[in-house]
Amino acid sequence: MSGTHNAEDDGHGGGKPPEPGAEERPGGEEPVEEKPDHGDPVEEKPDDAEPGPEKPSRPLRRRLLIVGAVAATVITGGLVVALGTDDDPARPPPVSASSTGKAGSGSADPGKAGPSPRQGSKIAQPLPASRPSGISIPSLKVTSTLEKLDLDKNRAMETPRDPDKAGWYRPGPTPGALGPSVIAGHVTWNGERSVFFELAELAPGDRIDVKRADGRTAHFTVDRTAVYPKDRFPTVEVYRNIDHAGLRLITCGGTYSEADRRYADNVIVYATLTGSTGG
Repeated sequence: MSGTHNAEDDGHGGGKPPEPGAEERPGGEEPVEEKPDHGDPVEEKPDDAEPGPEKPSRPLRRRLLIVGAVAATVITGGLVVALGTDDDPARPPPVSASSTGKAGSGSADPGKAGPSPRQGSKIAQPLPASRPSGISIPSLKVTSTLEKLDLDKNRAMETPRDPDKAGWYRPGPTPGALGPSVIAGHVTWNGERSVFFELAELAPGDRIDVKRADGRTAHFTVDRTAVYPKDRFPTVEVYRNIDHAGLRLITCGGTYSEADRRYADNVIVYATLTGSTGG
């Protein structure tokens, strides 16, 4: 992020992911600054059928039904991460060049279930589901209790009401359980730094701890940090099913447009469960 801003908006933003548990097509988006190419999911459309009495074969009809169901899920069952839009009454402060952070690189194989953990990282077995109560990021000296974020009437993910607190996306997996849990937070608010102001500084190997209601603390290790233009948010890569317990932290980044009252990019941290204590 760079430049001085006098508008009244900030936060984080995102795309329209399929609802948790829905079938997804592989894909993603190309991030900026040496980020992997993941491409948006492309909605398949069958060729128009020629007029005539002949019907498609049973396997073809089944494939068409699956494609239609997935497309309907993405379009009507999706959600939008709304932080960072002109609905937020926040004013970002001047941002130094250092706040652009270390945007790491990584890759996702479209044929696999989501991004893989970084090479050499220890992968822990998923934990039973348990509501998260707090998050800490030692390298950033960030500690926050967690609000619960649901969907609003527009199917947008709610934003944390307190700019100094992060929020857990409640319809998704709980941190430490199988799947990609999502925690979001503001980057600035009313001209002041917010909870995820330095999120882009996270580097591979950094630790993220999430306290849970069952008394356990789930320990995650950062795989990579990536920056994506808001209009190329890697929807499927962030929200698709994965074969391990993962964590995604989301906030805003890049330059700030006073005219649009929003940041240009999203900062996304991908992390993997590598252990737990307590409980």
